[in-house]
Amino acid sequence: MEKKISIKKYAEKKKAARELAAGKQSENKKNKKGSKADPVLKNGKAEKSERSEKPVKSVKSGKSVKSDKSDRFDKFDKFDKAQERSYKDYRLDDDVQINSNENRIEGRNAVTEAFRSGKTIDRLYVLDGCQDGAVLTIKREATKAGTPIKYLTRQRLDQMSETGKHQGVIAVMAAYHYYDIEDLFARAEEKGEDPFFILLDNIEDPHNLGAIIRTANVVGAHGVIIPKDRAVGLTATVAKASAGAINYTPVAKVTNLSDTIEKLKERGLWFVCADMDGTPMTKLNLTGPVGLVIGAEGEGVSRLVREKCDIIASIPQKGEINSLNASVAMGVLSYEILRQRG
Repeated sequence: MEKKISIKKYAEKKKAARELAAGKQSENKKNKKGSKADPVLKNGKAEKSERSEKPVKSVKSGKSVKSDKSDRFDKFDKFDKAQERSYKDYRLDDDVQINSNENRIEGRNAVTEAFRSGKTIDRLYVLDGCQDGAVLTIKREATKAGTPIKYLTRQRLDQMSETGKHQGVIAVMAAYHYYDIEDLFARAEEKGEDPFFILLDNIEDPHNLGAIIRTANVVGAHGVIIPKDRAVGLTATVAKASAGAINYTPVAKVTNLSDTIEKLKERGLWFVCADMDGTPMTKLNLTGPVGLVIGAEGEGVSRLVREKCDIIASIPQKGEINSLNASVAMGVLSYEILRQRG
């Protein structure tokens, strides 16, 4: 009787082994086809298909084992939560209004230079949550100057921006101050140098004006003179294009450019006009008290202003294009003046 029982148990064990083997083969086939099957037991541990994206629990530890894709999503979730926590330290202010008698300064370089030059900034708007080094520097400068800081969303800053390139910071100050001609002479006298002025005729592009002010500062010009009519004034776009030079280089606005040239001649200045039909600049003596007159691209210097100038200077050219952007032409001639002045 015992022999029969042992044989029966042996048969049952063999059958269970065959069923288990058949089950493993079936699961392997399903895994190869990319099916999301339940984990297969092997050595008492749970395994998962290579394509399975759902976490699989270990039989022994009960802990979840996540796929690489799940890990990546978890990293994004942790980052978002950290950002949300950092925003709690900031205050939002959507009631923002810039009056007509106020000017915007946009862009990190322009705003930084405005603070460092000692300009009085009424208030500073910063992108909420921004932790860039340049922005943190601006915030420190604002704190030292006692300027209130307000934090806004990017959409709100975009609405306020005139240039469309605020870089997360917009400063607001009183309207840009125009200097008198006497201020330009005082600047030259303070440096112990012969006056060097830049006069602009019919420059209507704010980017050109900003670039010219920037170059004027670099070459040591004592100021820029612009006419009241048919010319762009000092705006946020000009300030940004000048990269902050507008805070150091005085700009004077006059009613009539031709009359101004006559008055400046009486004080010892002589004037050189930029024109492609003039004498090559390298053959001219450009030393002493000088005013460089630059006209708009295409139109050039107007006839009346051109007639008031003492010398017509041209820039040597070898290419097929016979004209330069106004700010580029001004830069080339200004550096020749700087070279000759030593």
